[in-house]
Amino acid sequence: MKRCLLLSFLCILSLTNVTVMLQDHPFSSSRNMTILLWHYPFGESVSLNGDVCWDMYHIPHCRLVDQHSMFSSADVVVFHNRELIQGSQKLPTDQPRPRGQRWAWMSLEAPPHNGNLHPFANIFNITISYRRDADITVPYGELLPKEDEGRLVEDNLQEKTTLICWVVSNYKSHHKRSQVYSQLNAIVPVKVYGRWTKTPLSSSALLPTISHCYFYLAFENSVSKDYITEKLWYNAYESGAVPVVLGAPLSDYKAVAPPHSFIHVDEFASVRELANYLQELAKDKKRYAEYLTWKQHWKVKQNSDVRERLCKICAEFNSLPQHKVYSDLEAWDKTTSA
Repeated sequence: MKRCLLLSFLCILSLTNVTVMLQDHPFSSSRNMTILLWHYPFGESVSLNGDVCWDMYHIPHCRLVDQHSMFSSADVVVFHNRELIQGSQKLPTDQPRPRGQRWAWMSLEAPPHNGNLHPFANIFNITISYRRDADITVPYGELLPKEDEGRLVEDNLQEKTTLICWVVSNYKSHHKRSQVYSQLNAIVPVKVYGRWTKTPLSSSALLPTISHCYFYLAFENSVSKDYITEKLWYNAYESGAVPVVLGAPLSDYKAVAPPHSFIHVDEFASVRELANYLQELAKDKKRYAEYLTWKQHWKVKQNSDVRERLCKICAEFNSLPQHKVYSDLEAWDKTTSA
């Protein structure tokens, strides 16, 4: 009888130890992982019905939910920064946090627009950002190889009628991009669209308009590490204009963009040198076309759906550190180099 009781006790102890280990063990692919989106970025909701991650991105065993009632069973809870710093949403710190649950901080804004992050010290385990050193990197766009090589793009050059164009709505004179624009426009004319000049472009008119320009000013509103937005990936690359870029360092652009597909402001000693180069390049159709030949081998994938960002958590979860906590999220966000 004593032997049976001893064996039963040992079995129960063994099962308890396994349970504890599993709570801290990397996620098992044999069950669904639950990702809870605590609030939608900018209030723009999307459907999470069905097996979204598998149906849309072929990522298995990944369940996306937005019901707060699922908090106690969620493996990861995702919070978008904008709503937190504005105060329209709050962290569920009044609820007991389940053991092993990880909280993810998500922002695709540059550091100057992320607000005061000091209150979020020692809270988050995962960062979701455009930055390459984030736990989950979600760039605005990325390159994919073409299955079939495309034809040369020289035929489209005859449709170009404007040397340089820019689309801007949020114009601030202290921004570096505004200062470079002012100097450039004093040397060569820049055609400007957007709310700032009261000439907004509809979404359907954006790319056709830019396509008539030799060069597009893909100027970011912040000079920040890895901050390369749709201004490059969509406005410039999809329209067929050669982007003149300003924002992240040259090395960051080289790390993600096709070689010889853009012109970085920092490559020139002065804005006048840049202006002279653009004018000379537009006249030399052969040299200009070399900036577009990357399209023969590559295509751009736009990353704008929040569901893909959430599903990516499941795909990369097992490669993440198991016990990571951001003791100073503010310091990480303001980091200027890897």
